[in-house]
Amino acid sequence: MEKIFRGDRQFRNRLWAISTSVLVGAALMIGKFYGAWLTGSAAILSDALESIINVAASGFALYSIVLAAKHPDESHPYGHGKVEYFSAGFEGALIILAALAIFYTALPQIFHPAALRKLDKGVLIMLAISLVNLLLALGLVQVGRRTRSLALVADGEHLLTDVYTSAGVLLGLGLTQWSGWLWLDGMVACLVAVNILITGGKLMRESSAALMDASDPKLLEEISAILRTHRKSLWIDIHRLRARRAGNRVLLDFHLTLPRDLSLEAGHREVKDLEAIFNAHFAGQADVLVQLDPCLDPECPVCGYAPCAHRKAEARQQSLWYREVVTRGAGGEVAEREGETEKKDEKELVVGD
Repeated sequence: MEKIFRGDRQFRNRLWAISTSVLVGAALMIGKFYGAWLTGSAAILSDALESIINVAASGFALYSIVLAAKHPDESHPYGHGKVEYFSAGFEGALIILAALAIFYTALPQIFHPAALRKLDKGVLIMLAISLVNLLLALGLVQVGRRTRSLALVADGEHLLTDVYTSAGVLLGLGLTQWSGWLWLDGMVACLVAVNILITGGKLMRESSAALMDASDPKLLEEISAILRTHRKSLWIDIHRLRARRAGNRVLLDFHLTLPRDLSLEAGHREVKDLEAIFNAHFAGQADVLVQLDPCLDPECPVCGYAPCAHRKAEARQQSLWYREVVTRGAGGEVAEREGETEKKDEKELVVGD
C-alpha cells in the first residue's frame, strides 16, 4: 500500500480543515432545508440546493488532498499534486451548476409569488447558518493559502459564495417582510446567482491555467530571489528557468553555466548544493533539474569568476538574476550562445572598468 505523508504538518492541517468543511457543511445543509420547509421561501430553498453541491465538492476536495499527499510512484513520477487543480475546476463547475439551479427555483417566485410563513424564524435560522459558514470559509482560505493548497482555497471561496447567497436570502426575506412584495424573494435569489456565476468562472479559469502549466510569475520571482541570495562566483550564468506547482510540490529546471575546466565531480557538487538550497526553502517539496553548460569566450565580460586561466576579456558587468534575466529562452526560443555577447540590461551590475 502506498504511503502518504501523514507526518507532514501541512498535510495534517489540510486534512483537518477539509474534514471540518465536510461535516459542518452537511449540518448546515440540513438546517437550510429545514428553514425552506418552515417558511416556503424559494430563496432559502435555492440556498439549500447550493449546499448539496457544497458538500459534494468538499468531499471531492478531501479525496484530492489525500491523493495529492502521496509519494511519487512509477505511474506518477511527478507526484499526484495536480489532482487538486481538478478539484478546484470541479468546484467551479458545481458553483455554476448551483447558480443555474437557483435561477430555476427562483424565477417562478418572481412571476407567480407564493405567500411566505414564519419569516422571523427563517431569518434567525439563516443568520446563524451564515455566521458559521463565514467563519468556516475564511478558515479554509487561510489554511489553503498558508499550505499552498488550491483545493482548500477553492473550497473556501466556494463557501464564501454560499455566504453571499445566504446574505442575499436574508436581505430578500427582510425586504419581503417589510414591504409585502413577495416577488422580491425570487428577485434577490436571482441576483445572488449572478454573483456566484462569476466566482465559479474564476475558479475554472485558475484551475485550467494550473493544469496547462501557465507561467507563475510569483513563483518565478521567488526562485529568482533564492538564486540571487545564494549566488556564487562559480555560477557564471543561469538561463531558461522554468517552474510550476503540483499541489504542494514545486518542479523547476534551468541551465547553469560553469567554468569550462570544472570537473564533472565539482559540477555535480554545485547541483547538489542547489538542490539542498531549494529543498530547504520549499520544506523538502522541490524537484530540481539542472543542466550544466560550459562557459564560452563571449561570456568573459559578464563572468565574475576569478582567477580564470581561460579569460579572454576583463569582467565588465554581471547580470542581476531577476526573473526577466533567468527565464530568458524558457519560452522555447533557443538562441545560439556561441558568437553572442550578453545583452546589456537595465538590471546589470558593474563589477569592473
